[in-house]
Amino acid sequence: MGPLFNLLKGVFFFEQMQANSYYVAMGRIMAIDYGLKKCGIAATDPLNIIVTPIKTIKTSSLLSYLKIYFHQEEVDKVVFGYPTHKDGNPTYVVDLINDFIKKLNKLKPDLEIDFQDENFTSLQAKEIILKSGLTKKQRQDKSRLDKISAVLILQRYLKHI
Repeated sequence: MGPLFNLLKGVFFFEQMQANSYYVAMGRIMAIDYGLKKCGIAATDPLNIIVTPIKTIKTSSLLSYLKIYFHQEEVDKVVFGYPTHKDGNPTYVVDLINDFIKKLNKLKPDLEIDFQDENFTSLQAKEIILKSGLTKKQRQDKSRLDKISAVLILQRYLKHI
C-alpha cells in the first residue's frame, strides 16, 4: 500500500467527516506581536490546532499585508500581544495597538480582537532560537525572533503551553 493509497484513504476520510458533519469549518486565529518598527505574525491552521509562524513585517506595511492575507485566508480572530511593565501597567505601545485596531476594524468590522499577555515572550523566543541548532548567522536574523514571539503569544492564548 503506497502513498497513493494513503492519499485516497485521507480524501475518503475527509469526505466522510464532511458527510457526517464531524468537520466544522473555522476561521484561523492570528497573533500579532506588535512593535514600533516590526510585527511578528503567527496563525493557526483552519481547525485551530497547529500554530505556525507566518511573517515578520514592517509595522508601516502591516495593514496592507493583512488586507491581502484576509482575502486569501479566513481569519475569525486576531490576538495582540499585550505589553506591560514589570509592575503590570501597560506600556505606551498599547496606545499604538489600540490605534491600529481602529484601522483594522474599518478593514474587517466583523473581526474579533483579543489580547494575550506577552511578558517574557521575547526572552523565551531567544532561548528557543538558541537551542534550535541554527547557525550563528541564522540566529542573528531578528525577524525570526518576532515570528517566534507571535507563535508563543498564540500558543499561550490557546493554552498550548
